[in-house]
Amino acid sequence: MAKTKLKIPDRFVYDTKMEVRVNDVNYGGHLGNDSVLTLAQEARLRFLKDNDFSELDIYGTSLIQADAVIVYKSQALHGDVLKIEIALDDFSNTSFDFYYLISNVKTKKEVARIKTRMVFFDYKKGKLRAVPNAFRDKFA
Repeated sequence: MAKTKLKIPDRFVYDTKMEVRVNDVNYGGHLGNDSVLTLAQEARLRFLKDNDFSELDIYGTSLIQADAVIVYKSQALHGDVLKIEIALDDFSNTSFDFYYLISNVKTKKEVARIKTRMVFFDYKKGKLRAVPNAFRDKFA
């Protein structure tokens, strides 16, 4: 079976740094696979907040995660400071992809690449919503 490849867009719109906490480390002594998605979610929330949005309010609509792809490149250990860069791409009528490039600040080694497909959603009606034009114009 071929290894999954994930191409990251060239244009990043945001970056943030996070330290690997003790509860992010698994029994193998490195960053656990469950914590990688948690770091991506935290980076996404920071990005949205810095743009005056939340996952529940982007121009009056919400986001829901449809899928996730993770490609691991190297280990991260307790205390490592990670840089998480974010790009947005692949916009459709109702969705788009968040891309995350995670690297070790000290060693510059790439730790992981992640893609999460986000869908605009109305939680009250349980229905998909169109990507707000202002959001698309700002980040597409």
